Amino acid sequence: MPRAPQARKKMYVLDTNVLIHDPNALLNFEEHDVIIPMTVLEELDSLKSGKQSVAADCRQAIRNIDKLLGDASPKDIEKGVPILRGKKAEPLGALSIIMSTERNGNHSLPEHLNDNKIINTLAALQEQHKSRDIILVSKDINMRLKARGFGVEAQDYHNDQLLDDIDLLPKGYKEFSDSFWDKIAKVETVQREGVTEHLLKREGELARLNINEFVIDERGFIGQVVDVSPDQLVIKDLHQHDLMNEEVWGLVPRDIYQAMALHLLLDPDIHLVNLTGSAGSGKTILALAACIEMTVASKLYKRIIATRSTQGLDEDIGFLPGTEAEKMEPWLGAIVDNLEALHEDDENMTASVDYILSKVPLHFKSMNYIRGRSFQHSLIIIDESQNLTPHQIKTIITRAGNGSKVICLGNLAQIDTPYLSPLSSGLTYMTERFKGFSHGGHIHLQGVPRSVLAEFAEANL
Repeated sequence: MPRAPQARKKMYVLDTNVLIHDPNALLNFEEHDVIIPMTVLEELDSLKSGKQSVAADCRQAIRNIDKLLGDASPKDIEKGVPILRGKKAEPLGALSIIMSTERNGNHSLPEHLNDNKIINTLAALQEQHKSRDIILVSKDINMRLKARGFGVEAQDYHNDQLLDDIDLLPKGYKEFSDSFWDKIAKVETVQREGVTEHLLKREGELARLNINEFVIDERGFIGQVVDVSPDQLVIKDLHQHDLMNEEVWGLVPRDIYQAMALHLLLDPDIHLVNLTGSAGSGKTILALAACIEMTVASKLYKRIIATRSTQGLDEDIGFLPGTEAEKMEPWLGAIVDNLEALHEDDENMTASVDYILSKVPLHFKSMNYIRGRSFQHSLIIIDESQNLTPHQIKTIITRAGNGSKVICLGNLAQIDTPYLSPLSSGLTYMTERFKGFSHGGHIHLQGVPRSVLAEFAEANL
């Protein structure tokens, strides 16, 4: 019997932004060869200094390259050093560094730009290795367009993109028209310590439900998935009236989606909550009210740490005068705005906000101050988390120590970071990765309850 033809090994040439986006990208190309142009090493070198998050990712990428190359000789590096993944695993693929190469003939891009140098190097590689597929991997759309226009194959880095369509991202609940129970053939109901639980067969639409997701219908039923097995779901019966009237630091949910979000935020067994939704849907005010309640009233946590990802923040914070908290205040104005909203009915709102800020252990932290720290018994609010890469999200969530809770807030329609899209955002990556985590929950908030004006602007501008 003739052997099946082997798939052609590919040569992937990595752009600088891929190594910054994921410093471990070198290990994710399976049996194929990975090439790093000298221009990319120079760019990593120029960006590695400083305290911004980009510098830390550059340093990590450089360390990974050094570790893989080990004591290899210059000739070995030019030929390709086998990529080892773990001690026992067989090496797959090879890593090499290539000098900028000039093409034969006059058809080349002007070399005053680093992007052009990389594309010229790829074109020269293509002429040398006509039997191999040479592919540029870059997060920069324009770089990919230039390469393809010049006759070089180019693609995005897809390793941490878990979805093909953002509409497939879980919302955290499943809505049923009319009655949920009309679609259920068999159910076993049990009472446990005053809690009603329904045991259902995991089939049809129920098969797509994950733990800590909710079921709601138009008749007023609301349930939370509290246990999942391959063939069975356990849904805890929640009372809609109680959820809708849950008052937290003077805040009452405006709709059922906010009520579900508050339920997750106040649950001590849920250690990670991520809230998504459009501007004005209540993400920040819900998180803040729940956090103040849990630190001041119930004293479940010792402190609140608020941080956010903002373009320019890492660079600008060092040049602003004042303490870290004073430097962070302009960036975390949303937190103060929401504190004011929580106390707008008080006789003296300013005095109330100042009192809260003096009494509540609320710390404003820069992303860079969080790296390398571990926070015990803390509530960590990450605002604007849609602007973080998967690698940055991992860096921050792993800072949560014993008894801590992480709350990620974000709007995937407002990504300000170059090279990130809704599919490659760390918020999307985390939501998809944690959907089966028994101590995590996610809610996509609906509507724009901010004002009639904001609602009209959201729909029409």
